Amino acid sequence: MKIAVVGATGLVGRDILKVLEERNIQVTEFFPVASSKSTGKKITFSGKEYSIISIEDAVEKKPDIAIFSAGSTTSLKWAPKFADVGTKVIDNSSAWRMNNNIPLIVPEINGGLLNKNDTIIANPNCSTIQLVMALSPLHKIYKIKRLVISTYQAVSGSGAKAVNQLMNERAGNYETKFYPHQIDLNVIPHAGEFNNDGDTTEEVKLIEETNKILSSNISITATAVRVPVKTGHSEAVNIEFENGFTIHEIKRLLGTMPGVVVFDFPEANFYPMPLLTKGKDEVMVGRIRRDNSQPNSLNIWIVADNLRKGAATNAVQIAQYLIMNKLV
Repeated sequence: MKIAVVGATGLVGRDILKVLEERNIQVTEFFPVASSKSTGKKITFSGKEYSIISIEDAVEKKPDIAIFSAGSTTSLKWAPKFADVGTKVIDNSSAWRMNNNIPLIVPEINGGLLNKNDTIIANPNCSTIQLVMALSPLHKIYKIKRLVISTYQAVSGSGAKAVNQLMNERAGNYETKFYPHQIDLNVIPHAGEFNNDGDTTEEVKLIEETNKILSSNISITATAVRVPVKTGHSEAVNIEFENGFTIHEIKRLLGTMPGVVVFDFPEANFYPMPLLTKGKDEVMVGRIRRDNSQPNSLNIWIVADNLRKGAATNAVQIAQYLIMNKLV
């Protein structure tokens, strides 16, 4: 199995390498790809040292799978070139997610949609993945009518420059800005770019991607907030169902969903927090309680490591699915 990782030196790229190692995927040839300034530098994978190559060279190698984590511009230009030489592309950017001909995949939910004809496969946004992981088992039984989502998103979701701003400000250096405002000791109700309706791109992603994965019939509104946390996105989600439910059954359904952990013991101060999910692949759900202001409504709190299940792990799981089902 020949695998290329495009964007291998980035925050998500480094986690992709870790997850590939952890899951013991039998990689016979490995091609780390990064920008021209990194070409020729060394990177270690599975105990071996590799030289970073250019994306042009990677296409010529004709890998079986290329996992992209290098931004939309790179994906739009290069994913089709890899597909043309027979490579299966798994893309972490937003470039292909809402393309009607491209599957948007969370393997535990809709991996069965994949077939041999899929050459480019989209990885959902990090905040979407953890959301639908928790919602999918509930939607199957109770049918979701409406979602009100508030996110508390870590700075690593914006990349290394955002992490550097947070850590520099913690050290008393306020000169270098990635965000338009100080992020340490602050929260910024601005994740992504604003559109003409006043929504941000992060909010639109949550809405459109959830509709594509679960159902276009779900009404969704979202507010995305950036918080001074290095890793781990949190979401407060209010759910209105078509059908009645019991809290006991909600917890049972969540507990049987692969990749989801119910962590809900508020009387002992146990609930999901970013610190608990760091480096883990599981999506944690807690603060599970009925919303008594509205019929058939529920409040839940969802937390996951945005670099792991929110990006790297989901992408590698897609690769595993392709390999296991002989789709590559």
